[in-house]
Amino acid sequence: MAGTSDTPRPIAAVLDWRWLWPAARLALVSAYLIGGVQKLMDFPRAIAEQAHFGLQPAALWAVAAIAVELIGSVLVVVDRFVWFGAGALGVLTLVAMLAANDFWHMSGHDRFMALNAFFEHLGLIAGLVLVSIISWRKRRA
Repeated sequence: MAGTSDTPRPIAAVLDWRWLWPAARLALVSAYLIGGVQKLMDFPRAIAEQAHFGLQPAALWAVAAIAVELIGSVLVVVDRFVWFGAGALGVLTLVAMLAANDFWHMSGHDRFMALNAFFEHLGLIAGLVLVSIISWRKRRA
């Protein structure tokens, strides 16, 4: 029947809250914002992080990571060119998860931890895809 919902009224009220959509976008990219600022404030450590994961030239990868984390996050937060910002963050996340969570080369507890982190990052990429879809549909409507 049209007009009915299986969503309880209190939940629907929360989902209708006007600040939920911006708060969710901010929460989704919060780790990238923090990471980008930390890398920017301690650039030598950012270079060392990239080198640790075998990404060379490390300084170039560090600059790219900072730019993507900060610019991509801002685009998602301000709800403009979300497809671009979220897409860039998704690609960065894919590179990071392949470099840092290579569970297929591990065993024991290290494999367990890397496998979990790998799929957590995959879920984050899915969240970035979803925020892009929602933003695009809202603009189309």
